[in-house]
Amino acid sequence: MNIKKAVLPVAGVGTRFMPATKVVPKELLPIVDKPVIQYLVEEAVNSGIEEIIFVISEFKELIRDYFSPRPELEKFLKERGKAHILKKIEPIHQMADFKYVYQKVPHGDGHAVLQAEKEVGNEPFLVLFGDDIVRSDVPAARQLIDNFNGESVIAVEKVPSSAISSYGVIDPGEQNGKLYEVKGLVEKPSADEAPSDLGIIGKYICPPEIFEALKNADVCKDGECRLIDGFIELSKSQKTYAVQIEGERFDTGKPEGLVKANNAFLD
Repeated sequence: MNIKKAVLPVAGVGTRFMPATKVVPKELLPIVDKPVIQYLVEEAVNSGIEEIIFVISEFKELIRDYFSPRPELEKFLKERGKAHILKKIEPIHQMADFKYVYQKVPHGDGHAVLQAEKEVGNEPFLVLFGDDIVRSDVPAARQLIDNFNGESVIAVEKVPSSAISSYGVIDPGEQNGKLYEVKGLVEKPSADEAPSDLGIIGKYICPPEIFEALKNADVCKDGECRLIDGFIELSKSQKTYAVQIEGERFDTGKPEGLVKANNAFLD
C-alpha cells in the first residue's frame, strides 16, 4: 500500500535551546548547512512521500517561509553569479506539496497529529517528529513503509537501561527479523519495569483509524494527548507492529545531540 502523505508536528517551543529558539524554531537550527527540518523532509520525499503536512504554531511561521519560494533572493544570487548557492536553494520549495495546519494550544503530540485529520483524510500516513535524524543507507521512513500492511508501524531502537525511562517502550511479541508484533506499550517506564530495551523513536506509520482512537482515548479526554495513547486505544481493535530501525540516530532535540549530528555530517 502506497503512503503519499506525511505529518510533521513542529509546533513545540524548543525550551532546551533557549534563548536561540526565542526567535528561531529549533527545527531550523542547522546541521552543517541545512536545517534539521530539511533532513526530515528529504527523508520523507526519498521514501516516496508527495505531500508534507506541517503542524505549526503561530510562532513557527519561519518554517513556512523556509519552504516557500524566495524569488527576490534567487534573483539576487543570479545577478551575483552565485549559481552554486542557487542550486541549493531553488529545489527546496519544489520537494513536495507543502500544507500547513495550526496547533493553537500545546496539548501533546497526539493532539498535534489530530490537527492534520482534515488534510490527511481517510488514508494511512507517515508521522515524523522533528528531533530524530537517522543516517542510513535506506531512509528510516522507507524502512517503516516497507513493513506496512495496513496497521500501525512504530520505529524503535535498542536503548540502554540507563536511558529507558525517557522513552516509550514496546512489549514485543513474535519477531520476524527487524519486525516485531507489539503486545503492549509503556510510556517512560523505570528500568525495572520496562518490558524490553526497544524504545520508540519519533517515526510512525498511522492508519486513518488513529484519529478516532486519539479522540476516544481516556487520557486524551482529560488533558494532554500523546500519540502513544492513540496506539494503545487502537490496539483494542487491530495489531500494532514495530520496526527496529537500521542506521545511526541523532537526537537533535538536545544540544549535545545536535552537536553530535553536526560533527557526523560534517565528516
